[in-house]
Amino acid sequence: MGRAFQNRKESMAKTSDQKAKVYSKYGREIYVCAKSGGIDPNGNLALRSLIDRAKKDQVPTHVIDKAIDKAKGGGGEDFDTARYEGFGPGNTMVIVDCLSDNPNRTFGDVRTCFNKVKCKIGGQGSVSHMFDHSAIFVFAGTDEEVVLEALMMADVDVTDIELEDGKVTVFAPHTDYSKAKTAITDALGDIEFEVDEIQFVAQNTIEIQGEELEQFDRFLDLLNDLDDVQRVYHNAE
Repeated sequence: MGRAFQNRKESMAKTSDQKAKVYSKYGREIYVCAKSGGIDPNGNLALRSLIDRAKKDQVPTHVIDKAIDKAKGGGGEDFDTARYEGFGPGNTMVIVDCLSDNPNRTFGDVRTCFNKVKCKIGGQGSVSHMFDHSAIFVFAGTDEEVVLEALMMADVDVTDIELEDGKVTVFAPHTDYSKAKTAITDALGDIEFEVDEIQFVAQNTIEIQGEELEQFDRFLDLLNDLDDVQRVYHNAE
């Protein structure tokens, strides 16, 4: 693709413990999304996208239903979003998005991950200015002009649109996520999105190899093992 982006993917769940971590992360995110935006996926596009992604990652239906039922009942835990930035192995830039009910604990846990690979967590804005906060959609298609016209008619400020290998990739500001998805589905009907989410897209990437690559992989494993960590974005190749 013309622009590299990190499509979020969970580690392969080879053990029951790993599967439980994946389910827990999705359950927490679905709960927060449903509680803040409504429990009806038809009226909460972010929730519908999240449920679709969970199903693709083989999260059981009972896990999804339990999270939505929990949000329906009100009360429950109060999770806050927390975002941490810093430099990882090989001078890579890293953004860590979390959902936490104890920000002090979460910050300490994330900082420990940086320390274990001899890297430092930075302040807010230390690396995020080198990323674009984008809504990204990837789907099968043959005519990006039709898609672009539909997006323009919906007043979506399209950042970029590409057609490659029979797939259309649309980049738009994260604030236009709902408008963009509605415009695409209205124009093309019931299509299946290969990617349908909001991500931080690195403006430039850096290649790492050897020991730095091993350390970086270890760093990602440490972060993904934390229950509070939902997504990790980086500019490493």
